[in-house]
Amino acid sequence: MTDLPPHRAWNRGGGRPVLALHCSLAHAGAYAGLAEALHGLTLTAMDFIGHGRARDWDGVEDYHSACTAEALALAETLSQGRPIDLIGHSFGGTVALRISASRPDLVRSLTLVEPVFFAAARAAHAPEWDSFITDHQSFGELVAEGKRREAARQFHAIWGGGEPFDSLPQRMQDYMSDRIHLITAPWPMVLDDSPGLLAPGRLEAIRAPVLLVEGNLSPPIVSAVNAALARRLPRASRMTVPEAGHMLPISHPVQLAALVTAQLAAS
Repeated sequence: MTDLPPHRAWNRGGGRPVLALHCSLAHAGAYAGLAEALHGLTLTAMDFIGHGRARDWDGVEDYHSACTAEALALAETLSQGRPIDLIGHSFGGTVALRISASRPDLVRSLTLVEPVFFAAARAAHAPEWDSFITDHQSFGELVAEGKRREAARQFHAIWGGGEPFDSLPQRMQDYMSDRIHLITAPWPMVLDDSPGLLAPGRLEAIRAPVLLVEGNLSPPIVSAVNAALARRLPRASRMTVPEAGHMLPISHPVQLAALVTAQLAAS
């Protein structure tokens, strides 16, 4: 049995289990603001491999598969034989989607906030793909060359909260730079769909209601991903958070909480 990953829980006045999966370069604490804005449930957030208090990635195992296995083990523990609600942001959204496709019986509702399953946009021939992949190939080259701080600076400029990388606290700059290789680690999944989620019928088998959330200030590829997923998921709906970028679970927790509350009420 897979050991449970480090995690923390917020009891917000109810036993309904909700599992939240964070973005790359973050940790479970990224959901503190959202948890405080929710009520009538218990929200649990985990640390992905290489993040927070979790173990380091060995650089050998399939990163996305390993993270998914740990998240699935925690989801099964929380479920106690009944479906649970899943929330995933960015990279965490790709893990949540993979769990939902492999174990639809385990998922009561699915909320994907800015999921970075870029392969969906690629398969849909979205026009946003070409400029996106050009930028990310140059980023990947910096990571491969060991230029971690430069890579972190470039990545943050695209996906961060708008504050310049060099203005962030030094400990945050170091945390991101030390883990920037974890951005490219799941590329076989997020860029090339290594687990085959885009195969005919796989996304269509997800019968839980799916809420796809994006910020209107996010990179255009995010909207392309959500559009592609919405066409395949039978019970999908889309919402946009005004004046929000990619880090909206942190920057706009109250607005996201309102969307999540409505999603849970309808599930």
